[in-house]
Amino acid sequence: MERVSGQKTSFDLIVLGAGVVGTATAYWAAKAGLSVCVIDRQSGAGLETSYANGGQISVSHAEPWANPSAPLKVMKWLFDARAPLLFTPRFDRHQWSWIAGFLRNCTPERARRNTVEIVRLGAYSRAKLQEIRAAESLAYAEKTLGILHFYRDAKEFEAAKPVAELMRQHGCERRVIGRDEVLALEPAFAHAIDDVVGATYTAEDESGDARAFTQALAARTAAMGATFLYGSEATRLLLSPSGDRITGVEAMVAGGHQRLTAPNVVVSLGSWSAPFLRRYGVNLAIYPAKGYSVSIPIEGHNGAPQVSLTDDEYKLVYSNLGTHLRVAGTAELSGYTRHLDAARVAAILENARRTFPNAGNFSAATAWSGLRPTTPSNVPYLGRTQIRGLVLNTGHGTLGWTMAAGSGRIAADLVTERETEIPAPLAA
Repeated sequence: MERVSGQKTSFDLIVLGAGVVGTATAYWAAKAGLSVCVIDRQSGAGLETSYANGGQISVSHAEPWANPSAPLKVMKWLFDARAPLLFTPRFDRHQWSWIAGFLRNCTPERARRNTVEIVRLGAYSRAKLQEIRAAESLAYAEKTLGILHFYRDAKEFEAAKPVAELMRQHGCERRVIGRDEVLALEPAFAHAIDDVVGATYTAEDESGDARAFTQALAARTAAMGATFLYGSEATRLLLSPSGDRITGVEAMVAGGHQRLTAPNVVVSLGSWSAPFLRRYGVNLAIYPAKGYSVSIPIEGHNGAPQVSLTDDEYKLVYSNLGTHLRVAGTAELSGYTRHLDAARVAAILENARRTFPNAGNFSAATAWSGLRPTTPSNVPYLGRTQIRGLVLNTGHGTLGWTMAAGSGRIAADLVTERETEIPAPLAA
C-alpha cells in the first residue's frame, strides 16, 4: 500500500468527522473488516457537538420541532431573549431557506411522518448502542433508568398524550403517568412536585456521557486497526475524471496537504457538512442550532435526580453523570458562532436551581455551547448521493447520540453494500 512518512494513505473507507456519529460509522465499518480512516480537526474524538450535550438516549424525544403548534410558539418566543428558541435573522439565504423548510414541515401529516421516522431510527439505534456496550464493555456513566418527560402546563400535557400514543404504536413505550408516579420514580422532585401536572415515562431510554462513550468507542475502533487522523482537516473530495465517483480525500495532515485514497467516503461533519458539500452539487438543508449546557458538580449532594429528565416548558434535559448533573437545552438559529450568552446560561442555572435546589454546587457550574446540525424535519440525512461512493450520515440535530449507533450501522452497511436491517430514513 502507498505510504507517506510511514503513514498509510490508502483505505476502503474514509469517514469525515470523529463525533459520536462518525465514530460509530467507523466502528461498524471496521467490525465488517474494512480498512478505515477517520479525519477530524480536533485533538481527539467527541470534542465538538458530542462534547457536553444533554446525555440522553431519548427515543421518546422523537417529536420534531416542526409540528402544527410550532409557528405560534416561535412567534411568541421571538420577543423573549430567554426563550427556548432564539432566532437571529442574518443575511444568509441558507438560514431563510431552512426556515421555509421548517414551516413546510409543520403540517399534521408531515409532523406525523417525521415522528414515525425518528422513532423507528431511534429505537433501532438504541438497540445497537446496547449491542456495542455488551460487546465492547464500554463505561461512560451510563444509566438505564429511563427518561421522564414532565409537564408544568396542563394544555401541553394533554397535547402530549396523542403523540405518546403514536410513538407507542411504532415501538417506543412512552407511558403517560400522573404526579404521584413522577414523585415515586424520582424523589428529587419533592421540592417542585406541585409545579408538575403530569409526565410521560419511557423506561427503555437511557442516559450517559456522550463524550466518554465516543472516546471509548474510538479507542476500541483504533485497536481494531482503524486510523484516526486528529488535528487534521479534509480540504476537498477527490473525484474521478468524470466527477461521478469518489477516489479519496485531500486533507491537511500535520500541517501539510496529503492525498488519501478510498472508494468510499462518509460525511459526518455535523453542521459543517452542508457548506463542505455544496461545491459538489450536494445541497443539504442543515443549519446549526446552537445549544447550551451547564455541568453542576454533585460533590456528595443527594438531591440530584437519578432518572434522566426532560422539562417540557423550558425545553431542558437533565442527566446525572455521576460526578455532575448535566443540564442542557435552548436553541439559537444564529449562524456558526459558539458565543456563550451569559443570560441564557444564567436562565438554565436558575431553572435547575429552582426545580432541584439541593442538586449540587451551582456556584461551581461550568458552561458550554455546541452547534447541533439540524434539518427542518429533524430527520437526518442518511444514505447514498449521486456521487458513487459518497454516503451521508449527518444532520441528526438534538438526537445525535440517540441515533448514532444505528445510523453508523446503516452507513457502514451502505458502504459494504449489505442489506440494511431497517430502511434508511428520508430527510425532508
